[in-house]
Amino acid sequence: MTPVETDGRRLRSQDSRARIVAAMLALTREGARSPSAEQVAIRAGVGLRTVFRHFSDMESLYREMHDAIEAELRAAAAQPFRGATWRERVLELIERRAAGFEVIAPFRRAADLRRPASPQLQAAHAELAEALREILTRIAPAAVRGDKARFEALDLLLSYEAWSRLRDDQGLTPPQARAALACAVTALIGPED
Repeated sequence: MTPVETDGRRLRSQDSRARIVAAMLALTREGARSPSAEQVAIRAGVGLRTVFRHFSDMESLYREMHDAIEAELRAAAAQPFRGATWRERVLELIERRAAGFEVIAPFRRAADLRRPASPQLQAAHAELAEALREILTRIAPAAVRGDKARFEALDLLLSYEAWSRLRDDQGLTPPQARAALACAVTALIGPED
């Protein structure tokens, strides 16, 4: 086999893998909670065997999907805060998380169905919760970090689970959910520390 044939085969393989991941992301974004390998193959325009040649099982495809979304969220989280005070930064954090949670919501719903039986998805869930907590730890003043009850309450209010409750269970729009969180967080943090 010539180097050109090998390079062409490798490029086609990379393209197929990228189309499979994109298909999984698109199906999930459209509301499919548990897309099948067949649905992914059809959407990607590849054969079912190609899906399993690239991904040994659906869990590995979910992990790849998680990694793509996580990279997007980490880039957004790396942006410096504009607010000069703690109050301004925590209210900005609500805005940032609201935007990010809206992006990940369909993927979280799909992953939550599989998480109890998936060590990889359990680990991904724990990693996200820890990353979100670390951001809060980084921006919170020492007085808030030292007040365990208040810090834990803030971590809860700023979690995906709180956002999901407001959006999915209570039926709030994104602006209404942001306002509810801002109200609760403002009441909790009190005057500027």
